[in-house]
Amino acid sequence: MSKILFVMTGADHWTLADGTEHPTGFWAEEAAAPYEAFTGAGHEVVVATPGGVVPTVDRGSLAPEVNGGQEGADRIAKVLDSFAGLENPIRLEDVRLDDYAAVFYPGGHGPMEDLAVDATSGRLLVDALASGRPLAVVCHAPAALLAAVKEDGTNAFAGYRVAAFTNAEETQAGFADKARWLLETRLLEAGVDVRAGEPWAPNVVVDRNLITGQNPASSAPLAAEVLKKLA
Repeated sequence: MSKILFVMTGADHWTLADGTEHPTGFWAEEAAAPYEAFTGAGHEVVVATPGGVVPTVDRGSLAPEVNGGQEGADRIAKVLDSFAGLENPIRLEDVRLDDYAAVFYPGGHGPMEDLAVDATSGRLLVDALASGRPLAVVCHAPAALLAAVKEDGTNAFAGYRVAAFTNAEETQAGFADKARWLLETRLLEAGVDVRAGEPWAPNVVVDRNLITGQNPASSAPLAAEVLKKLA
């Protein structure tokens, strides 16, 4: 079986419009569900972060109310405990794309802080898209697409159909009026064709080798699409 690269945020906060820092990181389900799917199919998962920092889980994503109850929360926590690569990430700067059969970006508000402006991640995304290998991005992680700028100054994902966390969902989550910018709006401004589904319902969009999901509920079906492409 092959190796799948998880590119994860190194941020532990998200700076809001008023300058305050909202504690965050990666969203538990968005890392756990694909990790479970990929390793269950026999693939190896390698984690990379900017600078090789150990990624921080958003504590809110471990709560029972966002995991269908205490049993679901316990199951997600158990998966993360078994995810050894989280404690030993490699440096994003040292990634060799040729070593991996697929690339996956889990979300959480963390990518809005660092990956959205990370040039190394941006170059990796441009190269991964051009390589034809499966490239999967979920929820707030499409913020990283904003840094994927080609030499001519245009966004590499302009014209691609993409699912991402929507303005409606950010509003319902209580952050739309606090954020410095909104993901769906920024993607549209970059020329990305955002295909918004119903808030909080699974929505996975596949456009060529790009596989994107709208929200945490989209994580497992997104992983299934990646596995189809790797079969």
